[in-house]
Amino acid sequence: MSAHASRAGSGGRPPKRPLTVGQLALVAERFKILAEPARLQLLQALMSGERSVSELVEATGLSQANVSKHLQLLLGHALVDRRKDGLFVFYRLADERVLQLCELVCSQLATTARERERRLARG
Repeated sequence: MSAHASRAGSGGRPPKRPLTVGQLALVAERFKILAEPARLQLLQALMSGERSVSELVEATGLSQANVSKHLQLLLGHALVDRRKDGLFVFYRLADERVLQLCELVCSQLATTARERERRLARG
């Protein structure tokens, strides 16, 4: 195997340029924001479209204060957008690629669980 082929990774894609320390810090910060189950619940609730804070409270079972706190963090990191309509504030996903990332992680977890079950079944 050539040196290029071994670095190409899966799918034969050419290697990407390594990220800088600063870029890696930004990636780590994004993962830190996504590492909270309550925030993932909110993002999941927004998959179906724009929702008000009260709708998000109802959908997640979280308190209004907790929902507001997490939404502010998600907004500050550009994961959600908001729109005011009179007294109501509506939130929506700012970038649906975050859902693709979550789907990728969930898919990998499911694959790992199936492989573990197969190994246990073989004894």
